[in-house]
Amino acid sequence: MFEFVPVIIKNAFSKPATRNYPTFIRAAYDKQKGHITIDLPSCIYCGMCSRKCPVAAIEVKKQDKSWSIDPFKCIVCNGCVEVCPKKCLYMSSERSPVADKKSINVFKMPASEPTESQTESASIKQAVPQTPKEEKQGA
Repeated sequence: MFEFVPVIIKNAFSKPATRNYPTFIRAAYDKQKGHITIDLPSCIYCGMCSRKCPVAAIEVKKQDKSWSIDPFKCIVCNGCVEVCPKKCLYMSSERSPVADKKSINVFKMPASEPTESQTESASIKQAVPQTPKEEKQGA
């Protein structure tokens, strides 16, 4: 019954075995997988990344010139980065920010030349990246 007393005493007077995460963040190591980033101006919207993704986390719309990723589906397998012909996808070693709600990150290329009917405020709203669209959570 008293077999754990030495362990309790040892742990009471020793340093913690883990880091206090929000206060002390460990530096990223080489080739650490964090999250997928895209260099949107280099993208040709071929869709190879979305076809290679095993969980269908990436959606490419060539007509709209938009690229979106669902960070909750992504398993960070690096398959999309390896198959990209223009090498515009990168695996960032930074940790993803903590999410408080489920959303899809949508990146859209702004219009190249605005027409006369478009106002300056309309072109400002097309900034990259767009606000993430919320996804309904099923019960």
